[in-house]
Order: sequence, then structure tokens, then C-alpha cells
Amino acid sequence: MIAQWFFSTTVRHACAIRKHVEKLVHHQRDILSPPAIEALQSAMGDMRNTLAAKADKAELEKQIGRLETAANKWLKPYPNAAWRENVEVLLVALTVAMGIRTFFLQPFKIPTGSMQPTLFGVTSANLIHSPGANIPTGLRRVGEWFEGMSYVHLTAENDGDLRRVDPPTGLRIFNIKQTLWIDNEPYTIWFPPDYGAPPAGTLEARAGLRPGQTFHKGEDIVKLLVNAGDHLFVDRLTYNFRKPQRGEIVVFETQGIPEEYRNYYGIPADQFYIKRLVGLGGEKVQLGHDRHLIIDGKRLGASTPHFERVYSFNPGDPTRDSHYSGHVDGPGIAPLFQNQPEGIVIPDGDYMVMGDNTANSLDSRFWGYFPAKYVIGKSFFVYWPITDRFGWGYHR
Repeated sequence: MIAQWFFSTTVRHACAIRKHVEKLVHHQRDILSPPAIEALQSAMGDMRNTLAAKADKAELEKQIGRLETAANKWLKPYPNAAWRENVEVLLVALTVAMGIRTFFLQPFKIPTGSMQPTLFGVTSANLIHSPGANIPTGLRRVGEWFEGMSYVHLTAENDGDLRRVDPPTGLRIFNIKQTLWIDNEPYTIWFPPDYGAPPAGTLEARAGLRPGQTFHKGEDIVKLLVNAGDHLFVDRLTYNFRKPQRGEIVVFETQGIPEEYRNYYGIPADQFYIKRLVGLGGEKVQLGHDRHLIIDGKRLGASTPHFERVYSFNPGDPTRDSHYSGHVDGPGIAPLFQNQPEGIVIPDGDYMVMGDNTANSLDSRFWGYFPAKYVIGKSFFVYWPITDRFGWGYHR
């Protein structure tokens, strides 16, 4: 039967129509009369027996005709059947997509630079302050788009003052438009890029716009280059079978961060953060003055799994933003550890995390630990943009 299905179009058609009629009978069972159900079941049984007997093409076509006749006679017609089928297919596709997102792979975009240079967040360059900077066209523009670069350019058509900048409007996964108002004249940006996480992640912050700013006719209002942060899939399956391991890059809900610290640092409770897991429940974590972590008295180094790049820095070099500089300590950089130089003991069932860009990362050095239940998964695969970080190997 399996071989017949692969090599015979008629067999595949017969199987498909039998399954389709069977589905409709299940849907309409409560409104069909007993004779109708009996006739349809008889026709489906004959088809099933014919398939099992490996009948020839002519006999199969005869049974297909009989089943179609019975279906047309007894089944209730649906209004707008084509629309109904399309909607049904769409709903099934959405259900499958939501199931994959909930239990297997969830898309995630990195809004900040706390994990650089391992994973990049949104960055920008205000080209207004770069005399002679031109926005590329043609193939070069296409190539830069694949690398995650996009441009926003608006020029004043008349003299006027900036009144306001509306937030982007659109769907959950992308922006459709954003409008600026010069006096009473709207300037619309179509499909604006993702600017990252507020407060730095807004058009106003990226482009240096402020209410009341005066623009003259022909002057650039916005001339901005935006580099999209890395977009990746989060593996939501693995941690159902084992616990997270030190050094893995995890995504977690900010709701798990203690409320007092969320309020103090302005961390929203409905966001997701991505950091490297450094401390497990029951461990004592210290920040060494050599920029290495000490876990239960044992110093982590470049030979520690998952920390090879984190500790690849030259000890003689100063710490630098967006470069591997180890785990930075110092006043204002790691206030929690400054107050507890002897180290912090993590409660059982909690974790500590730190960004790879510890020269500029709001992480456990500031707000401590959080419950393990708020971890949703681990970094799995960078799918956008197409750079040297694309794939699953670089960011581990």
C-alpha cells in the first residue's frame, strides 16, 4: 500500500478524497440523518476495501466516482467553501507556528549591546554629523541590507519647528510607519527599523531630535544609519530535560529581577534579557580584581568551557566597551559586589548572569540573582543578519 501511494497518482487521490469525506462526516455527524451516515460510511468502507485489495486504476476510479456521488448527495454544502478551507488552513498553520514558538524555538532580537562582541544589539550612526556621508544605492545598498544595515533619511520641505515624533505603528514583528511633525506638516517614514530598547532605542535618541528644534528648507531632519541587532532563535526545549549549565547564553524574563532593583534601574517587568549564566544556586560568587570570576574559591579562566572568548583579553589592556574585557569590577560598575567584597552566595534555585560586554552591561553585578523559573531557554541560532555571527557556532 505504501509503495502504491508513492508511485500511483490515482491511489493518492483516492486516499485524499476518502480522508476528506471522513473529516466532513465527523464535522456534520450531529446534523446528518442516520441513512446519510450509513450511506457515506458504506461508500468509505468500499473505498478502503478497494485500496486494501490493491485494485487496478479503473476500479479505483470507479470507487472514487461512487464516493463523490455519495458525498454530493448526503453531505451538507458549506457557504463560501473556498474561504472556509483557506481560513482553516491558516488557523492550522498559526496553531503549528504558535506551538513551535511556545515549546521549541522562539524568535528573539537583541535590543542592547550588553552581549557584544558575542551577540550584537542595535547600534546607529547619525550621518548628519558626518559631512559628505552618502547613502548607498544599487547592489551596495542590497548587500548592506543583508548585513542588517538600514537608512532613515528625511529632508525638510519648508522651514519649521519639530513639534513631535510619533512612536512607530505596525505589527508585533515589524514596524509599518512612523510620523514626525514639522509645524503642522507630517513627514512619514515607511517601514522604519527597530531602534532597540528605550530610552536609547528611539528615533529621537538615535537621531538627536528634540521638540522645538528648527529646520530650514532643504536641511536634513534625519539622516541615520541603523545596524539591526542580532535576531536569533531561542531553544525552549532543552531545559525541559536538563538544567542550564554555567557559561551558556540564556534568555530570561525581567520579571524575575527583584522588584526593588527593577524600580531603581528602570527595568521593565515585561521584557526579555539575554546574558551568560555565570553562577548557580548554592554557589559563592566573587569578582576578582584581575577581571576573573571566582566560584566557590575556584578562578574561572580561558580554559573554562564557554568562557574562552570572555577571558581572551590581554590583562595589560584597559577595559573597552563592546570588547572582551573579562568581568569588570569597580565603583559604579559592580555596586553589589562592591558592597559585598567577600562574595555573594546564590540561594538554591536561583541564577546569576552577566553580559559579555561587562564594561557596559546592566546585569547581576547590579541587581543580583533571580529564580531559575524565569529562564525561558538558551541561545540557539542567529538567523539575521547575514554576518560572521550567522548560524549557531559563534555565540556559544
